[in-house]
Amino acid sequence: MASTNDHEVPDPQVEPRSAGPRRYSVEYKAKILAEYETLDRQGKGALLRREGLYSSLITHWRQQRDEGAKAALAAPAGRPKADPRDKEITRLKAENARLETELSKARTVIDVQGKLQHRWHTTPGPSRARRAW
Repeated sequence: MASTNDHEVPDPQVEPRSAGPRRYSVEYKAKILAEYETLDRQGKGALLRREGLYSSLITHWRQQRDEGAKAALAAPAGRPKADPRDKEITRLKAENARLETELSKARTVIDVQGKLQHRWHTTPGPSRARRAW
């Protein structure tokens, strides 16, 4: 003979938890939402008690999920367009590098010319006495 206490009545109170805000991962939220939406009213209450959650959290998580889905659908497909300033910056950097190379070459030429001119004026020329006519 079965007793009337075959089915225990669940405790409707949420278990006390540690102090401080709880943080839930995206995976956890998605798992709980998926499970919650498949359950009937009693199952939903049991899930909330088991996990120590409030129905307001489920509502908030649904809103977050829906907003995220809308944002994902609103975002244009493909990669974002390049900023035209980036192209200009790249061009200017290349031009700067080219001009620095030219400047370095010009400085080398000027330095060599200065040394040659200095030698030209300090080197004695052929003396007239040694010339044989």
